[in-house]
Amino acid sequence: MAKTIAELAKKLKNPRQVQRYIHTLEYNKGDTMRSAQSAIKLGSVHCMEAAFVAAAILEYRGYPPLVVSLESIDGLDHVLFIFKKNGKWGAIGRSRERGLAGRAPVYRSIRDLAWSYFDPYVDDTGRIKSYQFAHLDETGSDWRMGRSNQYKAEKYLLKMPHKKMRSSRRRFLRLKSAWYKRGAMPKQKFWW
Repeated sequence: MAKTIAELAKKLKNPRQVQRYIHTLEYNKGDTMRSAQSAIKLGSVHCMEAAFVAAAILEYRGYPPLVVSLESIDGLDHVLFIFKKNGKWGAIGRSRERGLAGRAPVYRSIRDLAWSYFDPYVDDTGRIKSYQFAHLDETGSDWRMGRSNQYKAEKYLLKMPHKKMRSSRRRFLRLKSAWYKRGAMPKQKFWW
């Protein structure tokens, strides 16, 4: 198996292939913020590390290193690599919950893409309250090749202003009730 960003970039030619690769990596439950290269070498990622990996690989294919940050009321935020293909937005992600992984590029805007995560995010404590996107190079971290943890990138995303996502209490309570009855939301058409 390829162990460097460059080797993976030669094999993985599009976002869908990168999402499949991300799914093969073990979920990292540790309190780390490893760079793309370190995460690849160790074979495990959490959401932010997966975004680093996807961004580093797809840069070779001309995709800018963009991420979207989703803030939750319970503080369990989520980060995804986002990309635009044929004028539509999609995402690559890793989570313990299948509904919080990637999305096919079918969304007209980043806002629409962020809203596609609202329903599956609702569980016992979670509810998305806001979103924002950023270019990873603006974080001032060595997210591609750094040897130490890249907490600077996380801090940058936490401090940047996010756009509010407002939904009715009725909708939220309906989703929460459904979660208690069935657990995680079943796979939807555009989920990767």
